[in-house]
Amino acid sequence: MPPLGDLIARLSALHPKQIDLNLERIHRLLHQLGHPERKLPPVIHVAGTNGKGSTIAYLRAILEAANLSVHVLTSPYLVRINESFRLGRPGGGVLVEDTELRAVLERCERANDGAPITIFEIQTAAAFCLFSMHPADVVLLETGLGGRLDATNVIEAPLAAVITPIGMDHTEFLGDTLIQIAGEKAAIIKRGVPVISAEQAPEATAVIQQQVRRMHASLHAAGEGWHVNVERGRLVYQDERGLMDLAAPKLFGRHQFDNAGLAIATLRAIDAFRIGAAAFEAGVVGAEWPARMQRLASGRLVDQAPPGCELWLDGGHNADGGRVVAAALGDLEERVSRPLVVIAGMMANKDAGGFLANFAGLTRHIIAVQIPARDNAMPPDTLADAARRLGMRVETSSGVEAALRSLTRLAYEVPPRILITGSLYLAGHVLAANGTPPK
Repeated sequence: MPPLGDLIARLSALHPKQIDLNLERIHRLLHQLGHPERKLPPVIHVAGTNGKGSTIAYLRAILEAANLSVHVLTSPYLVRINESFRLGRPGGGVLVEDTELRAVLERCERANDGAPITIFEIQTAAAFCLFSMHPADVVLLETGLGGRLDATNVIEAPLAAVITPIGMDHTEFLGDTLIQIAGEKAAIIKRGVPVISAEQAPEATAVIQQQVRRMHASLHAAGEGWHVNVERGRLVYQDERGLMDLAAPKLFGRHQFDNAGLAIATLRAIDAFRIGAAAFEAGVVGAEWPARMQRLASGRLVDQAPPGCELWLDGGHNADGGRVVAAALGDLEERVSRPLVVIAGMMANKDAGGFLANFAGLTRHIIAVQIPARDNAMPPDTLADAARRLGMRVETSSGVEAALRSLTRLAYEVPPRILITGSLYLAGHVLAANGTPPK
């Protein structure tokens, strides 16, 4: 069992539902803890369906390039729970150590006194305790699910509310229309606080605009208040304050230009920081975020794949996430043509057909696998049926390792490009099995 595994298992047993959106429990626990959420450095609150983690990665990298210290709460983690908690330090943040994380989680456990509470609520309270004890210039706070009833939505006056692209996901919790989902996300908007929004579908834009008016906030929307484009392979950002011509992000894919642009727009909309062009460029170029079109160049799994192949990993798990990954694969194909194989594993509550449809024009070879150690993972046969309905050639395998080994027995004129995708839980398993967990 991992060093903190016993404690996490005990805390996870405090509530029968892993997801139960409700603010009463977190308010109660924070009261028992002496309201650490009121003692935080200034907070930038980030909600949305896709791109939250990447946008936060750009925000952190830019702020740190400007010599500012940054606390970060993100979820879910891939391999170790420590990944969710980054403590700001001069010169760059660090993941919280096991000893300090255990101490703060046990403090929250004592304050909770056995009452029902979800593991994410405990994690959020622990983050507030950690961040209130360590000085920093800013906190980057990612919602766990939705916004209105998310445990992070107890911050009364953030520096800014950031909304990444909103799409259809978690419909069983957030509603089955884009308007309903956008309403949940837009509820992080607070009175008088600047709102920075990525480009959205018209229905989502209307909901965000309505909430902005209701809260007497200011809206900085992509395509209106600011613009980001790719020109000659570079990122060109423009708003009312001027234009910046920056190097391309290291994170791969056209969507990463948009995520970087959203981070830039956020920091230029906040009066608290004065950041120069050099820090913006250093942050855009230096940002890292695992399992988002991540090239695996070495490791135990790479050694099991066909010699000379490209092995890519992405945690995308909904239709919009699949769309941007497919676009990135299309760009790779234009540069260097290779046969594409998609190894996919998904959770049972996901739209497998909507996700896989994005790859129908790129490959007909899908290998469906089970996500290990997840009770609510989608059976490979169910995932395979969704692929067959799209006219794809599909097979099932007992796992990622077996799928990679099976590909070595095929005769390729050109070594294939292999994408492992469909779930962040699967991505975490892959990084652990490959021996390359996030640092």
